[in-house]
Amino acid sequence: MNDDKINENLIVKLSFEFSLMIIEFAEGLELKRKFVVANQLLKSGTSVGANIWEAQNAESKADFIHKMKISAKECDETKYWLLLCKHSTQYPNCDGLLEKIEVLQKVLNKIISTSKRIGN
Repeated sequence: MNDDKINENLIVKLSFEFSLMIIEFAEGLELKRKFVVANQLLKSGTSVGANIWEAQNAESKADFIHKMKISAKECDETKYWLLLCKHSTQYPNCDGLLEKIEVLQKVLNKIISTSKRIGN
C-alpha cells in the first residue's frame, strides 16, 4: 500500500491521521517528562493504524476481522490513556484526540459488524 492508498480508504486515512496526531501529542508529553504515559499512548495509538494497515492485506475474511478487532482493542486502550490525561492535572488538553478516537471506534465497529454479516 502506498501513500495514494491512504486517501482512498476512509479507515486507513482516519487511523493514519490519528497516528500522526498521537506522535505529536506523545512528543509533547515527553517534553513535559511524562514518559510512561507518552510511551503507552505512542504504542497503543499507533498500533490502531498499524493493524488496520495490516488488515488491508489479510489472508482471509476471518483474518481481516481479527486484525480489525485488534485495532478496536487498541482504540479502547488508547482511549483509556487519553482519559487519564484528560482527568489528570499537569497534562495538556487531549479533547481533539478523544473526539478522533470516538470516530475511529464507530467506523471500526461498523466495519467489523458489516464484515461479519457479509458472506455468511
